[in-house]
Amino acid sequence: MTGWVEKLDAVARSSGSLVCVGLDPDPRRMAVSDVAEFNRAIVDATKDLVCAYKPQLAFYEALGMDGLRALEKTISHIKDVAPDILLIGDCKRGDIGSTAAAYAQAMFDVWDFDTVTLHPYLGRESIEPFTERADRGAIIVCRTSNPGAAELQDLKLTGDGVEGKLFEHTARLASEWNSRGNVGIVVGATYPGEMAELREQHPDMPFLIPGVGAQGGDVEAATRAGVNAEGRGVIISSSRGIIYASEEAGTFASAARQAVESLRDQINEARK
Repeated sequence: MTGWVEKLDAVARSSGSLVCVGLDPDPRRMAVSDVAEFNRAIVDATKDLVCAYKPQLAFYEALGMDGLRALEKTISHIKDVAPDILLIGDCKRGDIGSTAAAYAQAMFDVWDFDTVTLHPYLGRESIEPFTERADRGAIIVCRTSNPGAAELQDLKLTGDGVEGKLFEHTARLASEWNSRGNVGIVVGATYPGEMAELREQHPDMPFLIPGVGAQGGDVEAATRAGVNAEGRGVIISSSRGIIYASEEAGTFASAARQAVESLRDQINEARK
């Protein structure tokens, strides 16, 4: 059975792209009012240029039942027109085992995501329901690109055989939880030096890299720091910089395509 990591590697090879488009609909910025129509146009314009799509569930939940129906339509359309592309549920769940099992059922059996983002604060029991299925898996929040990340992630650990910062320990735990080869970590593009260290320590785990584009991460530095020995193994995500490259009804889809092409080319140039 093919898992999400193998699916990612296959589509990265076939498309020549490590770009992930974050589908984060904001009615205040969307060029058309219908969320499903907006996403469909973005997907149709970019599906040959990307390795993944990543809906952030909060944007759909904020729109109530209409938003959830739009998410359902979006996922169905991606499965129809681009079934080989990785579908990431950006939900950042994290809870006790029984609740985590219900979340996993929702994310995989109801929404049909290939993999999801998770907070690891509750430890192994909160992760296992997502990783026990070989065809699915989890991407653990580890080193994020937001300014407030240092409040917890930079805490220095000592004692009980644990050294280094909390984000480093989180990556080590993710590696321990990766017995089925279906665990990755989130590492923000705004920390390329730390990303390079994490890549050296964890050469085979996939990295989801947010923070390029609107958040100011350097594409070249993040790419060189994050790719594995084969020049792949990363998912470089941009949301606002792509889907709102134009806010005009007549040009938003073509502008999104141009933004993806530009990001893909910058990444591929850095991979050389």
